[in-house]
Amino acid sequence: MIIVLFGKPGAGKGTQAPLLAKSLELPTLATGDVLRNAKRAGTKLGLEAKGFMDRGELVPDSVILGIIGEELAQPQYARGVILDGAVHTVPQAEGLQRVLETHGRKVDAVLALDIDNEEIVRRLSERTVCENCQTPYTGRPVGSICDKCGGKLVRRKDDDPEAIRTRLRVYDQETAPVLDWYKGHGDKVAVIDAVGLIDDVTARALSALGA
Repeated sequence: MIIVLFGKPGAGKGTQAPLLAKSLELPTLATGDVLRNAKRAGTKLGLEAKGFMDRGELVPDSVILGIIGEELAQPQYARGVILDGAVHTVPQAEGLQRVLETHGRKVDAVLALDIDNEEIVRRLSERTVCENCQTPYTGRPVGSICDKCGGKLVRRKDDDPEAIRTRLRVYDQETAPVLDWYKGHGDKVAVIDAVGLIDDVTARALSALGA
């Protein structure tokens, strides 16, 4: 089963991905992880991506999707995968479809975590992340220690309330139309209420998948 995890910044994708992965016994695949793995492995596309990143430029969709295709060919993804942050625009959704088709696969479900914009502003304003492993925390002050790696927690500049509202406007303009694209192509799209206890949100997502 190939699942696209979708939602506004701060909707809880990073929290829900590992929980769903554990319940479904599937690996997760995030764009950042894909790029880091490809750079570390020194693949042709990985080196190409590294060139863009070293110059401070965005890595083109064609390169990212090519790396995702290479990664999905690995045996650990034979049963499926949860794609976290792989699709942000309609062209990326179209590109992912082409990549999956070359492997004889398709997106089986799109899980869209739904949450009110002002709740996201409140939630992200209280968020800190580990400066080493990027694990997010809510309600943990700057300078606290990460439970996973012992790194120091910091607040990202884009978690300022006005910066968050700007990111949400970009989401509405560029990313929200992806859901309509998937619906228009007959894909299973489930909108999940992402407000409430973490375990409750996980249960709603699993129920939508019939798991």
